[in-house]
Amino acid sequence: MFRGKIVIVGAGFVGSTIAYTIMCGGLFNDIVLLDINRDKAEGDAMDMAHGVSFVKPVNIYSGDYSECADADIVVITAGANQKPGETRLDLLRKNAAIIKDIVDNIMKFAPPDIILLTVTNPVDILTYITYKVSGLPKNQVLGSGTVLDTSRLKYMISRHIDVDPRNCHTYIIGEHGDSEVAAWSISNIAGMGMPEYARRTGKCTEADLDMMYNKVKHAAYEIIDKKGATYYAIGLAVDRICACIAGEENSILTVSSIFEGEYGLCDVALSVPTKLSGYGVEYILEVPFGESELEGLRSSAQTLKKYIKELQF
Repeated sequence: MFRGKIVIVGAGFVGSTIAYTIMCGGLFNDIVLLDINRDKAEGDAMDMAHGVSFVKPVNIYSGDYSECADADIVVITAGANQKPGETRLDLLRKNAAIIKDIVDNIMKFAPPDIILLTVTNPVDILTYITYKVSGLPKNQVLGSGTVLDTSRLKYMISRHIDVDPRNCHTYIIGEHGDSEVAAWSISNIAGMGMPEYARRTGKCTEADLDMMYNKVKHAAYEIIDKKGATYYAIGLAVDRICACIAGEENSILTVSSIFEGEYGLCDVALSVPTKLSGYGVEYILEVPFGESELEGLRSSAQTLKKYIKELQF
């Protein structure tokens, strides 16, 4: 069992929820919260620390960037919040400068084998910026990508067909945002593709698939309209990513990672099924998606690269 150290930069709703979820999982000996609001980070750490008698032994506390010196993973969640009616890409200019400053400070102390996991939105562009600013090998930099979107789609399918979501096999690929793509061509229930499942059961018709995809694509906006932010499910998603890396599971998740020729794409971070190991991103799988899905993936890449070019990264 891995019992290393994780540093979480940003003690807002997302950062503190990630810290709490990871604390409950018992995978790390040390969990450190950093935030520009030092009192908030310290208060959250104290609040969680008072419950350590109920979980596996763990040290949870607040600190500064020097805590990155012996960290295994640094999770970056700090940034401006997404406001109602605001797209993830609207956040770009505000958060790009914040992420650059954070990564500069992390790299003053971080060991050569540090793994950086970006969660701040728009996560794909900020993952790419993290990669460029850090100077780390591409396997050591990743984003939370469409891991949450994929989970949302599994949930939608499970509710639609009354089957455990863990038995609903599907992926959301591309951008974590408005141009994301549902990979229906490789989705299946018990080995049956969606057209075959629809033929046999009358469920998961093309209309059903469109309905579920649109619900997933607009889920974050709906939650933000209702309560101001999303944080519980992303906390679980980040915990899952960290467990894959720290536990050396060799699992496949749709994290956002740096493309260098995969699917004919370069110099961009996007989400497709990706193998994670103790080294971070081990490799990107080139899956035989349908042509319309590949077109959507390429469209995602073009959209993101346009914004990256404007930022001159």
